[in-house]
Amino acid sequence: MPITDSMSLLWMSYGFLSLVVVLTGYLGLGFLPRLPRLVITWLVAGMIWVPARFRLPLLDEGEFYTGFAPAVMVAAVAFLERNASVMVPALLLLVAGGLAGAGVGLLLWWRGRHHHEYVDMDEDDEPMPPRRGGGGERREPMIG
Repeated sequence: MPITDSMSLLWMSYGFLSLVVVLTGYLGLGFLPRLPRLVITWLVAGMIWVPARFRLPLLDEGEFYTGFAPAVMVAAVAFLERNASVMVPALLLLVAGGLAGAGVGLLLWWRGRHHHEYVDMDEDDEPMPPRRGGGGERREPMIG
């Protein structure tokens, strides 16, 4: 059960909080055009969602605890401990995750760029007439 297992609960809460961070980051970058907003958002998402393996020494001599954690956390702890042998692989994973995320953002922008060109129209359908500059007034529908 996910509630009783502390690692599952930890990963679920990290996933939920990271989704909140990515969504608020995307909305916070609303002043940017769509391309840089998507690329930056997915770059950050790729960096915070890539996992890395870690290894912690236990109190018993020669025993270690190994597991997975977000590469951002592994790199941050390795930086604070000044442990270059752990920090380099974690940073490489961060760079790879960031590049993959930026690629996904670029792909989403590329697919959304041509979305308005592919309108589903039959051959006998006529395009809608251009709107008149009548302000924001509501027009009643007419029959016939």
